[in-house]
Amino acid sequence: MIIGWGTLLVCSHFGISLSQSAWWLYIPFMLGGLSPTISSYVVLKKHKQVSGFKEWLKNIFLIKVRPVYYIFTIAMVALYFIVLVFFSDIVEINPFYMFFTMLPVMLVGGGMEEAGWRYILQPGLDKKLGFILSSMITAIIWFAWHIPLFFIPGTGQAENMDIWMFAIVVLGMSFSFGAIRKITGSVFLAVLAHTMTNAGYVVFNLSFTWKGTIITALTLITVSIGSVLFHNKKQKSSVV
Repeated sequence: MIIGWGTLLVCSHFGISLSQSAWWLYIPFMLGGLSPTISSYVVLKKHKQVSGFKEWLKNIFLIKVRPVYYIFTIAMVALYFIVLVFFSDIVEINPFYMFFTMLPVMLVGGGMEEAGWRYILQPGLDKKLGFILSSMITAIIWFAWHIPLFFIPGTGQAENMDIWMFAIVVLGMSFSFGAIRKITGSVFLAVLAHTMTNAGYVVFNLSFTWKGTIITALTLITVSIGSVLFHNKKQKSSVV
């Protein structure tokens, strides 16, 4: 991330930026965006938790999970947009087919981050600290990782988002994606949720408001904690 986005920061200092259609800058831009993904493989391989790239990729894209888990994932993403759209200012609604056409793009442009955040980081913290604290700490790290984007001309964060409002968005998503990962045990569904969320922003061009951001985050946090508690209770009863 430091190498990729650091390059963009240096270039912007000399008047060269993504906003000026310097296409070659998308190479370091993507490198920075994929840094959690790259770190995921390096760390897991180093500690012999995967034998190689093929096994690592298979673990991330293990799509054979219970259908109810897919329903839960889609419901969590839908909940996010229902609440957010209701309490935000809609600038424009684009054709819904764009959601599906953007999924492959957003898989790389966001979804694959989950190979780091929800494959390794949050589950590892969860084992030691529990769901709530692990979600909060992951949110802080995830937000801090995004900070350089707010100072790089041409990025969505720099052009369209208040940095502290974004922090609240990340907090809500950390609970939501974390709940999906914990309940379903699937890295892929966390990747899918992130991908769908980013693709949804293309359909719903919103002007974020403080009221909408806070209410949406609180809704996700409440539903996520409730879902995890219900899941834990169900697991304990099944063991007994």
